Amino acid sequence: METILIVDDDKSIRYSLKRMMEGKYSILTAQNGEEALDRVKENSPDLIIMDIKMPGRSGIDVLKEIRLIDPKSLVILMTAYGTTETAIEAMKYGAFDYILKPFPIPQMKGLVEKALSLRRMMKQEVVYASPEAKETDEGERIIGSSPKMQEIYKIVGQIAPSDVTVLLRGESGTGKELFARAIYQHSARSGLPFLPVNCAAIPDTLLESELFGHEKGSFTGATSRRIGKLEQGQGGTIFLDEIGDMSLSTQAKLLRVLQEKSFERLGGMETIKVDIRLIVATNKDLEEAITNGKFREDLYYRLNVVSIMIPPLKERKEDIPELVSYFLKKFNRELKKGIVGITPSAMEKITSYGWPGNVRQLENILKRAMVLCQGEWILEDQLLFEKGWERREAEEELSKKNVEDLLDALFEELSNTPTASQEMDMISSLERGLILRALQKTRGNQVQAALLLGINRSTLRGKMERYHIKKDVLISEEE
Repeated sequence: METILIVDDDKSIRYSLKRMMEGKYSILTAQNGEEALDRVKENSPDLIIMDIKMPGRSGIDVLKEIRLIDPKSLVILMTAYGTTETAIEAMKYGAFDYILKPFPIPQMKGLVEKALSLRRMMKQEVVYASPEAKETDEGERIIGSSPKMQEIYKIVGQIAPSDVTVLLRGESGTGKELFARAIYQHSARSGLPFLPVNCAAIPDTLLESELFGHEKGSFTGATSRRIGKLEQGQGGTIFLDEIGDMSLSTQAKLLRVLQEKSFERLGGMETIKVDIRLIVATNKDLEEAITNGKFREDLYYRLNVVSIMIPPLKERKEDIPELVSYFLKKFNRELKKGIVGITPSAMEKITSYGWPGNVRQLENILKRAMVLCQGEWILEDQLLFEKGWERREAEEELSKKNVEDLLDALFEELSNTPTASQEMDMISSLERGLILRALQKTRGNQVQAALLLGINRSTLRGKMERYHIKKDVLISEEE
């Protein structure tokens, strides 16, 4: 029978978990970290379920010691405080997973079975504990306890200790640089430089010099040697933001750095060896950029070792109250204000908004509201959104409905024309149908049809050739 150790200073939690699993597994209990370590040394349990916040030694500290005693141990951590640091620390030091209190019983049972299933399959090779890392500073930090954010924290904790290249994807304002810094701060390179470079903010003629440096006289205005970011960051981490805006020539040089770990300064002959970790970010569709010849496919595969999609704020609205609280505290200090909070109607206005600018936009709007606020509470009319947002929200909802209606019509049409589905798969049939409808709606105007479909004109032309759609396609007006 497999053995499970339950560690929690709350007697009722220990009792509940023991009753939930007793009979199927052999259950041991401990009320603090010291007792837990004794049980691990004496019994080598198959699984440990442990609270993070306990008197004396925390669950994270005990986890580190357990992993030194038995590197193959599986630990599920429990916490009522699902912060960014908690999640990253838990995964970084080798926890199997963590779960937020209060948790549904089926969720815990599923997690236990998943962990024990892995335990049964584990090979006998030694698994080494994760390295120590320095504590993070108290600057800007990632905020959010929603399920989507919790999953990202887990990934960050798992990948941070390695040197794997990371591609962060997401809309502008979602906090990609904060996640890059979190990866860096929890890595083995945290004591070495972290150098961010915004590829979209630097003209392409200067970006190569910024990254690789240049020799004196290598171009007009190069009056002295310049050491680039790659050289400055030796041993550390380079964060390339908006990599989708990098030119093809610079992409080729970056590819060489990844492949050969070396480069030359502009105008130089000396080959410089470099040891860096690369984290990149983009808000662009790199796959489409590859199709359009604007991004190198070989570089894409080098960068896309681990890809993390940062969700837009509209997909994690449950985090908004926590973000509001964080920004109120931040700007109270900065603006020397004493604002207590925002009214329920103001909070309702915030949560109903679509936030096209994501967390950055929320931060700016709250700061402006706090500047205008003369009392202790921010009022609804002090939240000044961009004009026309209500209309755009309504248009988005209408657009969703139109898409659903269009898909229904296409499926109906495909079901009545079986020969079409025999010639190509369902996805291709739907794509061809969407292109035809877009051309019909725009009376054959390819520019407008491409805008309607959210692609560029060259992509549209390529798809028209693929699906044998003629330029003089019959236009049928549909009212």
